[in-house]
Amino acid sequence: MVIPSTVTPKNELGHDPENRSGDEDLELPLFGLSTLLIATNDFSVDNKLGEGGFGPVYKGLLEDEQEIAVKRLAKTSSQGLGEFKNEVILISKLQHRNLVKLLGCCIEGTEKMLIYEYMSNKGLDSFIFDNTQSELLDWPARYHIIIGIARGLLYLHQDSRLRIIHRDLKVSNILLDKDMNPKISDFGMARIFEGNQIEANTNRVVGTYGYMAPEYAGDGDLSTKITATTLLDMPGDSILKTDPCN
Repeated sequence: MVIPSTVTPKNELGHDPENRSGDEDLELPLFGLSTLLIATNDFSVDNKLGEGGFGPVYKGLLEDEQEIAVKRLAKTSSQGLGEFKNEVILISKLQHRNLVKLLGCCIEGTEKMLIYEYMSNKGLDSFIFDNTQSELLDWPARYHIIIGIARGLLYLHQDSRLRIIHRDLKVSNILLDKDMNPKISDFGMARIFEGNQIEANTNRVVGTYGYMAPEYAGDGDLSTKITATTLLDMPGDSILKTDPCN
């Protein structure tokens, strides 16, 4: 059962001092645990899509035949709890065709879960790192993905209610829907910039080494520029490595 409700981050989830814009009520549907148990077949191994620092992710099917992805917070993951808070606070306020859509959450007992739209083509990494799959990404397809990522970043950096720096943008965090439209996901490490702020410094460097801009990895310097350059400059898995002239 899905219940439209108000989630209050500071009461239910705690408070992230880096992201001060989260101290307000958020309208976010609450999913019942029983609904998600049925949808994921009791979180069966067959329904498991993968696992990250946050915890495992499962495919689910609701009673109305809607496919969903359920990100389940691992009880042993201290990193995951912080990411859960951040995603609830941030993604519930963001709406763009190139951002993965958060459908709701489940906070019941010790269980904390995030429910997203299901991306049938999984992550961009599943194409980039697979020789057979990568052949499906001709130049028009890659260009389409690049433009979609750029539109999503422009929204985060300039056009949304909040100015967001993702801090962990990489090919595995770019999900692809059935039409190969890219959607940026995993905002657990994202940082909010206030007002017209375009840069900051932090002592808490988070993300994936190898995808970090040098000025961020070395000195903790954050700006709207680092996210845009990090993904496309990766030599090993850049989606730009196909020659458009061929």
